[in-house]
Amino acid sequence: MAKYDKADLERRMKGAVESLKGDLSGLRTGRANTALLDPITVEVYGSHMPLSQVASVSAPEPRMLSVQVWDKSNVTPVEKAIRSAGLGLNPISDGQTLRLPIPDLTEDRRKELAKLASKYAENARIAIRNVRRDGMDALKADENKKEISEDERKRAETDLQKLTDEIIKQADDAATAKEKEILGK
Repeated sequence: MAKYDKADLERRMKGAVESLKGDLSGLRTGRANTALLDPITVEVYGSHMPLSQVASVSAPEPRMLSVQVWDKSNVTPVEKAIRSAGLGLNPISDGQTLRLPIPDLTEDRRKELAKLASKYAENARIAIRNVRRDGMDALKADENKKEISEDERKRAETDLQKLTDEIIKQADDAATAKEKEILGK
């Protein structure tokens, strides 16, 4: 068992929050956002590549994304990948450029996206709690090896719990803000 390392645990917990923020930025709120297309992978040259490696994405208008495909032979696979990504976007081909009008969000779609945001937040909370559990296990192992006393373990566990609560609050705050943005409140 690894030795207890609070800095490493904190780094891993904050990583879960950063990952959550990345997931949330990909959720559509009715405004054009280039991060919306970040998770999309395109099958080109016999392998799956991130969209950002075969095209450049921009938001020329508030409700329009533009995808400039670098290689003309990749326009169709890029268009297919965007259509099948489940984002509700319908690319309009214009030579090597794909225009993606961002449709208005229906009330049902907003609720679905808000549920998805809370699901992402729950996954982040689970990841954070798993990191806390790793820390608690390391503390118990250190105590069993007589490297720390019972009092030191209890003090460190209290410290770790405070850190966990603080980081979970950051994750919850990020998700709540995104849900409000999605529901337009």
